[in-house]
Amino acid sequence: MPRTVFCQVLKQEAEGLDRPPHPGALGERIYQSVSREGWNKWLQRLAIIINENHLSTADPESISVIEKHMLGFLFGEGDFGRLPPGFRPPGAKK
Repeated sequence: MPRTVFCQVLKQEAEGLDRPPHPGALGERIYQSVSREGWNKWLQRLAIIINENHLSTADPESISVIEKHMLGFLFGEGDFGRLPPGFRPPGAKK
């Protein structure tokens, strides 16, 4: 039987992750309180954040920005986590 968590993204019980998806205390916190579906929603948002802000996962400064967005999206902490200002999905009308 899969492990379940009360997902902070979905605001309901859902299937948990198999292991912490990020290093350190933040990864453990995500493992304990974000579901597989919630994490997948974050990964979709992460792609947008990286592309719109021209971030690199190899750059420590970019990682810091990504982690701020992660806290905002997954846990509602801080001023990050929302879509970048002016973002329009591909194919959206102007």
